[in-house]
Amino acid sequence: MLLDTYGRVATDLRVSLTDRCNLRCTYCMPEEGLQWLAKPELLTDDEIVRLVGIAVNELGVEDVRFTGGEPLLRPGLTGIVQRCAELPRRPKLSLTTNGIGLERTAAALRDAGLDRVNVSLDTLDPEVFQRMTRRKRHADVLRGLAAAHEAGLTPVKVNSVLMPGLNDGEAPALLAWAVEHEYELRFIEQMPLDPQHGWQREGMITAADILESLRGRFTLTPEGDEERGSAPAERWVVDGGPHRVGVIASVTRPFCRACDRTRLTADGQVRTCLFATEESDLRGALRAGADDAEIAARWRTAMWGKKAGAGIDDPSFVQPSRPMSAIGG
Repeated sequence: MLLDTYGRVATDLRVSLTDRCNLRCTYCMPEEGLQWLAKPELLTDDEIVRLVGIAVNELGVEDVRFTGGEPLLRPGLTGIVQRCAELPRRPKLSLTTNGIGLERTAAALRDAGLDRVNVSLDTLDPEVFQRMTRRKRHADVLRGLAAAHEAGLTPVKVNSVLMPGLNDGEAPALLAWAVEHEYELRFIEQMPLDPQHGWQREGMITAADILESLRGRFTLTPEGDEERGSAPAERWVVDGGPHRVGVIASVTRPFCRACDRTRLTADGQVRTCLFATEESDLRGALRAGADDAEIAARWRTAMWGKKAGAGIDDPSFVQPSRPMSAIGG
């Protein structure tokens, strides 16, 4: 198992398949994009499947989430999903995507073994979408969401980040829309993971702000800690149910004590936390001929050193040098 010194066990693996993205969200990367990883630096399909297999078969991982960048840009994605679904101890398989391209791939991903998707969508207004992402792709995302729902990749979860002066007033409308379409909406506080290092806590839209806005239109009943478990989102039942809304308050209500995640970057580095400043190299060990037992041992050692928390409120907090697109959200 992947145990740390605080007694937490990592059973949830996030795998970044690429650092590339076809959007330029203001809270994620600059308009001109980033210096992408060179192809030789990226894990190959075989290396990804092998590492997922080690995590599942040797280290007790139960859930695998493929992320990016934008994972739908990864050639061979469907094959990776299928091979991971065929592992002897089949994990639950999910995908976090911006939804562009999901319209044409949702059914194939389902057939390959994908269980569900998370789709990022911050606004219902195409013009605001263009301002936030610097691309005119709002309709593509909506079609991707519909295709995912039709394909049975449910519950389809929608991730939304609210930004001051852009979409900060849209929370109630987003929730009403999600309820209408049978999506599960989750608001995520903006985190200090932008490559511009322009994040400021004083200007962010907090969980408290979001909940106050929602309660002006909906009755929200807390789901409770027992239902939440180690999930990052606090959830509320909307107007008596059955629909729910979640808030991931990584900044103002950190959930580090219950964290069960381990992360693998697109270039094969283990990260113990989104906000970690250190990584452990598995790609090098793989390519040097290490066997599965040695890889598993390296992974255990990496996770044993996981810190107690993200430390965002600590005066000594240092934002990671790697942008979120390379880390895998």
